Amino acid sequence: MYFQRYYLECLSHASYMVADEETKIAAVIDPQRDIEIYLQDAEEHGFTIKHVILTHFHADFVAGHIELRDRVGAQIYIGKKGDAEFQHVKLGDDDRVELGSVYLTTLETPGHTPEGITMLVWDPQYSTDEPYAALTGDTLFIGDVGRPDLLASIGVTADELGNMLYDSLHEKLLKLPDATRIYPAHGAGSLCGKALSSEPYSTLGEQRKYNYALQPMTREQFLKIVTAAQPDAPDYFVHDAIMNRKNRVSLDEAMKHSMIPLDLGKVSNLQAGGAQVVDTREAVEFAGAHLKGSINIGIDGKYATWAGTMLDKTAPIVVIADEERLEESIMRLGRIGFDQVAGYLKHGMDALARRADLVAHTSRITAPAVPELDGNVVVLDIRSPKEHEEGHIEGSINIPLNHLEERVKEIPDADHLVVHCAGGYRSSIGASLLQKLGRKNVLDMVGGFKAWEASNLPVATTA
Repeated sequence: MYFQRYYLECLSHASYMVADEETKIAAVIDPQRDIEIYLQDAEEHGFTIKHVILTHFHADFVAGHIELRDRVGAQIYIGKKGDAEFQHVKLGDDDRVELGSVYLTTLETPGHTPEGITMLVWDPQYSTDEPYAALTGDTLFIGDVGRPDLLASIGVTADELGNMLYDSLHEKLLKLPDATRIYPAHGAGSLCGKALSSEPYSTLGEQRKYNYALQPMTREQFLKIVTAAQPDAPDYFVHDAIMNRKNRVSLDEAMKHSMIPLDLGKVSNLQAGGAQVVDTREAVEFAGAHLKGSINIGIDGKYATWAGTMLDKTAPIVVIADEERLEESIMRLGRIGFDQVAGYLKHGMDALARRADLVAHTSRITAPAVPELDGNVVVLDIRSPKEHEEGHIEGSINIPLNHLEERVKEIPDADHLVVHCAGGYRSSIGASLLQKLGRKNVLDMVGGFKAWEASNLPVATTA
């Protein structure tokens, strides 16, 4: 048997290829939208990808099932309780996907979504009685379980899904042998849960011992604990969950319409008409000079998640990027279904060389310099409430980045508006948004709260 895990750090997303090394038939489970990695592996090993399986309709990214269907003719499979515009095969309990002597069987495991399934991987060279692994999708994570409260599950309440999740865990997954390897669709950093581990896999026995959601408790206790303290889900989650059901255009087609060079005049006209300009360069480069009204979401970070959080999925997007990162910047927007990229600024920032009237700058400040500022100083902490409670700068205002635009009027005018996050990535987004919204005297604190602590400056906590 060939078994391969692929991990996409930007989206904390894991996908898998399982193949029979004799028949050379392969299946890909929960693929990312840019599918070259699977095609390259298949070619290298002589595999034919005949099957592509969605454990559920993902909300945090657009899956690559359409792309694999179009490129290699793979058959698409979804859970029995799901429905979709594209041709598909429904999988219910005990249904099989044959690869050869290696095969997959299905467990219906709703809870994160109604149509959720788990795929059991069987390899007779390992055992004829026990599965080699369980590909649990977003039902069971390492250290956590899939949250049942996402609005992506349209028409089903969190309580209904929570009850389904409890049953899926106790009536299906927890009955598997303790030696079963658990391979989920997400790791630490995903918003599909609250306590996901960075470990690539575990065993059911280990999870039975250490996963908080699998400890002995009543159904009512379970429902309470799995819905408590979940992170805010970005608005684009609903968009992506719906998009994953549609017979949409492929990423290749979307890219053809997005990789269009635009001169500065065209970009200015689009911007005046409501287009969003996202600059994916590093924060220090953006601070030095950027197009007025642009938002800085750095390519080297949780780019897709924050782009999906901060950008309007209905408005055109113009990209400004370093030339060597341009295609990547647009493709990674495509990973989350933001196909409305109108193009990119031709020649990047060089296009602004003679247009100083269109150039803005962001002032940056080190943590030790903040207490030395004169006049009225407002410190804006754009981390999550939990991060703020665990330690913050005395007197700072906490408005999470994902709520900054809607709550900007809560921020008082100041001689110095110092913006910080944990390490500096989010604060550059926040500072650029504040400047776009017309706020003056904005300062981006370099290195964030970690730099403040490292400088041995005073830290307050919420009792």
